[in-house]
Amino acid sequence: GVFAHLEMLEARAYEAALKQEEAQQQEEKLARLKARVQELRLQRDELRAKVDLQEKGQLGKDGVVSDKAQPSAQEGLERKIQSVKAMLQIFHLTGISGKLTKQGVCFCISTAYEGTYLDSYYLDLLIKPQMQIYRHSIPIFIPLEQMARKYLQTDIRRFVSVLSDHLNAYAGRRYQADQLQEHFSDQIEGTLQRNSLCNLLVFNYDVSSKSKTFVFNVRLLYGDLCCSLPTEVIVSCT
Repeated sequence: GVFAHLEMLEARAYEAALKQEEAQQQEEKLARLKARVQELRLQRDELRAKVDLQEKGQLGKDGVVSDKAQPSAQEGLERKIQSVKAMLQIFHLTGISGKLTKQGVCFCISTAYEGTYLDSYYLDLLIKPQMQIYRHSIPIFIPLEQMARKYLQTDIRRFVSVLSDHLNAYAGRRYQADQLQEHFSDQIEGTLQRNSLCNLLVFNYDVSSKSKTFVFNVRLLYGDLCCSLPTEVIVSCT
């Protein structure tokens, strides 16, 4: 009875995860296409600018702009701001919103699990002189600094996307643990144990058969911090 019920729940969770993953892949594909379109537009604008400079005699034979034609710092900043605006439009399709501030840009990352809205987290970035984190509401156990060192200066889109994956996976794991504790409290013995990241869940449940009661111990391990489903399940009878 209990094992059959667990198998049924696992099958439903797996099917729902596949549907969610397929929908997310479609959204990510659309976002990547839009990002590629924006990159091509920027390249087109740069090529047009070079052609205009060449026609005006301000572009050397080697393709380098002469000193008098070098863009100013203000023009460079405006170009960066335009790129950030385009990025905000792309991220809006994936549950990530943002707005420009006086010093940079502020992102809002909304999390959800199987259509249920959960929490939102904020990330405030400074644009100049280089990208850096100003303030945020990201939980301390999310490896934010590690992701920033790897992606922030080279690929901000990748940085925000990876951060969103971590937050959604964490929120999904925590939500499932809360639901398990709430809806199956009569079958769980004691309190469900979890760590801060909710990537390790431990609980006991009873199975009664005639005059005997068996106590099972369950350990759910989440080896992939960007995944809301366990990678390893250990069940033992005490």
